Amino acid sequence: MNTIDIKLERPRVEFLFAKYKEQIGDDYPGYRNHVYRAITYAMHFLDNDEQFEQLVETAFVYHDIGLWTDHQLAYLEPSEATALADNDHFQWGLDQDALRGAIHWHHKITPYKGPHQKVIEACRKADWIDASKGKVRKGLSKEMIKQVEAAFPNLGFHDTLLRLAKDYGGSTLVGGVKVTLGIVKW
Repeated sequence: MNTIDIKLERPRVEFLFAKYKEQIGDDYPGYRNHVYRAITYAMHFLDNDEQFEQLVETAFVYHDIGLWTDHQLAYLEPSEATALADNDHFQWGLDQDALRGAIHWHHKITPYKGPHQKVIEACRKADWIDASKGKVRKGLSKEMIKQVEAAFPNLGFHDTLLRLAKDYGGSTLVGGVKVTLGIVKW
């Protein structure tokens, strides 16, 4: 199969982003498109099963949010905390362990095994595809990735990550090391 279901509009994503759009500032278009690409990949791995859609959308809106809300290179825990606090405050009713896990393990190098494995593993693979700009494909064809990237262009997202590593870490090298130590999981 060389096609992938691409939803150009995701009202829940836009609703969730509304609270943080100003805080993300000029980085918003690139981060938004990264989120849409990752959701598209994850939902593909989940056979577009709607039972996972709200969780996946929420996890990806929040998965890197700590970069902007907490100005942290080790942003997984701040991102998790923000997502869980909003889930509780707004009573979305999402499974806290699945939401935390989808955020916490999205940079895991090896496959995730454990509770909520199906959705967490789909999110992990999806982020690796996008973080690598499609060099890591996790079973998707180059054509599928090109379709998703055409629908949601990069808009400098990866350059933003390099800039934030430099801004928060003092240099791109030091920031890169801090990011790697703070977010990569085995």
